Amino acid sequence: MATHIDGSGIDRVLADAVSDGAVPHVAAIVADRDGVLYEGGAGIRIAGESDDPVGTSTHFRIMSMTKMVCTVAALQQKERGELDFDAPVEEYVPDFADVKVLEGFDGDEPILVEPRTKATVHHLVTHTSGLGYWFWNDQLVKYEAATGVPNVVPGSMAAFGAPMTAHPGEKYVYGINTDWLGRVVEAVAGKKLDAVIDEGIAGPLGMSSTTFHPDQTQMDNAVTVHVKGEDGTWASAGNILNPEPDWWAGGHGLFSTPRDYIRFEQALLRGGELNGMRILDEATVDAAFTNQIGDLDFPAEIPTADPPITDTMYAGPGHKWGYGLLLNSHDIPGRRRAGTGSWAGLFNTHFFIDRTTGICASIYTNSLPFITRHEAWKLCGDFEEAVYAAL
Repeated sequence: MATHIDGSGIDRVLADAVSDGAVPHVAAIVADRDGVLYEGGAGIRIAGESDDPVGTSTHFRIMSMTKMVCTVAALQQKERGELDFDAPVEEYVPDFADVKVLEGFDGDEPILVEPRTKATVHHLVTHTSGLGYWFWNDQLVKYEAATGVPNVVPGSMAAFGAPMTAHPGEKYVYGINTDWLGRVVEAVAGKKLDAVIDEGIAGPLGMSSTTFHPDQTQMDNAVTVHVKGEDGTWASAGNILNPEPDWWAGGHGLFSTPRDYIRFEQALLRGGELNGMRILDEATVDAAFTNQIGDLDFPAEIPTADPPITDTMYAGPGHKWGYGLLLNSHDIPGRRRAGTGSWAGLFNTHFFIDRTTGICASIYTNSLPFITRHEAWKLCGDFEEAVYAAL
C-alpha cells in the first residue's frame, strides 16, 4: 500500500463533526502494516480553557480500549504456560469465590445465588462470566443504589463487590471482566499491571506515551472529558477518573495518544510483531480474531440504563467476540470487512483492525454520553467510510 492516502475527505469529516457540535474535538489516525497512512485532528483541547489544537500526539483517556492491552498481557502469560484460561478465576484471585449471581430483588433486597458453574479466566476474557456494567444493566443500577457498592470509575476496590447478572458461560454480558482479568494478570506476574504492560507491551512497541499514571507534562497535553450543555455548547467536565485509584484498571485505566495506540494496532495487524519486536505469536493473534463465544452472540442492541453516560448501543446482528475484540461476521459495504476486530472506550474513542484489507485505524474524542447515535456514533461511521473511500 502507498505510504500515504489522500486524507482530504477524512479531514472534512473531522472538521465538520467539530463545527456541527457533534463532538468537542477529535483526532484520527490510519495505518497499514508498513506505516501511518493518515493522521489529523480538529478542535481544541479544553473548551473555554485551552486553545491548544487537538492532534495525534494529544493524550486521551482511552477507557475500554485498555481492555485489549490487558487481554494481550493475559495472552502473553497463556503463551508462556503461566496462565490457564480454563482454570477458575478464584485459583488466581481467591476473592472471586465470593462473587454471587444477582437473580432479581425481593423489594429492595437483592436475591443473590451461587453460580451454577465456576467462572473461568476464559469467561473473563470473553465477557461471558455474567459480570456487567451499570450503564447497560438496570439490575446493577438498582443493586448499587440498594447496597452502596460503587461502580469501577471512582477506583475503589469496593467495586469488586458487584455481582454477576447471569450465570457463567450462559450469556454475553459486557462488564467489569477485564478489571478482574487485570488482577489475575497481576497475581500471575507477581507485580502490578502497569509494570506488566510497560515491560511486555508498551516498552517493546515504543509506546512511551501510554500510561496508567500520566505525569504533569502528559496531563498538560491531555484533553478533559466534555459534556454538552442545554444550549448545545461543549464544556469541560474535568478529568472524571481518580488519579490515585486503589488498583490499575485493566478495563479502562490507560491514557494514550493516537500515535502510540496505532503501534499496538499495527502489531496485531502484523500478526503480533512490529519493527522486529514480537508481543504475541501469530497463532495467538489468529485466535484473538476468531469467535471465542461459540453459539452466544454479542447483543444486537444494548439498552442504556444511564442516559447521561451512554446512549443505547445499536451494534446490529451478526457480531461475535474473540479475545478482547468485537468481530463482525459480514462485510459492511464501503467499510470494514468480515473478521475485523474492534472496540471502543466510554469517552468516545474507537479502533478497528481489518486484517483482510490490511489497515487499522482509530478515532478519539473525550466526551459523554458514549455513542450518541446521531453524533459520536455517526462520526465513527463517517470516518470509516471516508477511510475506505481514500484507499
